[in-house]
Amino acid sequence: MSLKLSEISVGDPLPGLSVPLVRSDLVRYAGASGDFNPIHWNERFAKEVGLPDVIAHGMLTMAVAGRLVSNWTGDPGAIVRYGVRFTRPVVVPDDAEGATVELSGKVSKINDDGTVKVAITAKSAEQGVLGGASATVRVAA
Repeated sequence: MSLKLSEISVGDPLPGLSVPLVRSDLVRYAGASGDFNPIHWNERFAKEVGLPDVIAHGMLTMAVAGRLVSNWTGDPGAIVRYGVRFTRPVVVPDDAEGATVELSGKVSKINDDGTVKVAITAKSAEQGVLGGASATVRVAA
């Protein structure tokens, strides 16, 4: 998809994205990131520290939310700024379904420099998991 600034308006929605996460995804992410904190793979430990179950890595949740924007732009390199606040963990049960992160977004601002700000909403189990999530992207004039 080739986005053009002249074709974008404030309020335009991004195509939604639904990303399933199962425990094996967490193991693969741990291996790739080097983050082997037991709250991401050991149910007993996660519950001992007060969590309801094993949770997805925050940075993995952030990455799947970023995919919403990169899918829309068609170019991950178009993202010039991206930030989130972690507000609630994504709990990943030990079953075939795991958890699903539901993502949506909309154009919230067109900046004078030709970049576009996108507001992102991320939910799992019908609750927000990221706060203040937004990306600034550069699109073709």
